[in-house]
Amino acid sequence: MRGLTPAEKLLQSLGITSPNEIDVEAIAWDAGAEVRFAELDSCEARIIGYGDRAIITVDQRSIPTRKRFSVAHELGHWKFHRGRSFVCRKEDIGNQARGPADPERVADAYAADLLLPGYLFAPLASKTKRATFEAVDNIRAEFQTSRTATALRMVDYGPEPAMLICHSPQRRIWFKRGRYVPDRWFPRDELDAESPAFEVLHGRADRTPRSLVGADAWFDRRGADQFEVFEQTVRTASGGSLTLLTFKSAEMLD
Repeated sequence: MRGLTPAEKLLQSLGITSPNEIDVEAIAWDAGAEVRFAELDSCEARIIGYGDRAIITVDQRSIPTRKRFSVAHELGHWKFHRGRSFVCRKEDIGNQARGPADPERVADAYAADLLLPGYLFAPLASKTKRATFEAVDNIRAEFQTSRTATALRMVDYGPEPAMLICHSPQRRIWFKRGRYVPDRWFPRDELDAESPAFEVLHGRADRTPRSLVGADAWFDRRGADQFEVFEQTVRTASGGSLTLLTFKSAEMLD
């Protein structure tokens, strides 16, 4: 079992025992950072620090869940990149396509641990029985987080081995495997036209029910046609799609 991350240690030191106690503005103030909201034209959030004090400014036009994540993201910079000023554009925050060592991904990981700490998320996820977007939506209401951020956490802590895949109308943008899914399962770049996800990305559906599909619809490797996976897809606000794949066969995970 993994140890607590720096963000989780901070939450526990503050005595936080439930999702509704995670007040990011109060946490920022305790860390020496004042949070302000204003209209920002060139970025979504920024942090300017001097010594042990900082000012975090977040675009006031963002939706509430995005504001919370942006504050937490800037606190990640304050934790790991103190002494540097960051101006974070929309594509910098929550961009899973960046490498894990990229400062923006480091700040994202801190934000995820702060807003969706494993010690609070895992017990809720274990009660869901299935990794579905219905379960994701129920849990994200508790944490006041976005669907994407919560689905990523479901892949980490959910009740089933899973993978989350994000597509734009043109191509696959990124994907994340759960820790029990072997590296050999690497998703196709393009959506299979026979997959229910295709209707979400290129048709009129906003969401599909969880259903069984042939694994070869998602994986271009020998033997994929011998297996099935559960698939569920939702449309994203940007017109792309998010797909949760869960693995039903123990043989796929060996």
